[in-house]
Amino acid sequence: MSLEENRLDLSRIIFIGRTFEEYMAMFGLSEEELQGRTVLDCPGGACAFTARANALGVQVVSADIAYGYPIRALKEKGLEDIRHAMDQMEKARTGFNWEYFSSVEELREHRERALQECTADMARYPERYVPAVLPVLPFDDGRFDLTLSAHFLFMYGDRLDYDFHLKTLRELLRVTRKELRIYPLVGLSGERYAQMDDLLNHIREEGCTAEEVQVPYEFQKGTGRMLRILKG
Repeated sequence: MSLEENRLDLSRIIFIGRTFEEYMAMFGLSEEELQGRTVLDCPGGACAFTARANALGVQVVSADIAYGYPIRALKEKGLEDIRHAMDQMEKARTGFNWEYFSSVEELREHRERALQECTADMARYPERYVPAVLPVLPFDDGRFDLTLSAHFLFMYGDRLDYDFHLKTLRELLRVTRKELRIYPLVGLSGERYAQMDDLLNHIREEGCTAEEVQVPYEFQKGTGRMLRILKG
């Protein structure tokens, strides 16, 4: 599957996001770490991170294939996707840790809050939300101090091939001056991305250092680690 196939078909794009608090836990971040840094969230989806971080004075830009669509359509799609996801969640409860969220209803509230914060911020500050189709980003080399990438690479290892993963990883690093963090390291089945070691060998040969780091967030079982890559 190529992301180009999704460019003109909103029905094939999932528009669900996480709250600011989830992002901070997923990436092991503190507000102090963010201060004074330029940050890219890619793909940003319906996440509230860009809205809340900018409100704290952090310079954050979000990029996603979905941002080429009207905000009203994205909000409607987001609500539809949340309903579908919650219906599926009832059938798959055993694959998740119910500590961060105590119930499916609480999870729904978080997803709807993230969507509301994201779309409201998009309407007020559209320049923060940049349409982009990976593995190509419309930013200069080293544009951001820190890049965050959640629930995309590795999650779809059964659909997006190794070449796509490598090209996307290189592109994320191209626009990053210092550090890239990716979460999680497993696919939808909960298994670690099968070609992770090959991918990391490529990146290390190109002068980066990489480590897998335990983080204080694991909703889907097996997702409690992120990848932290530092540019040499």
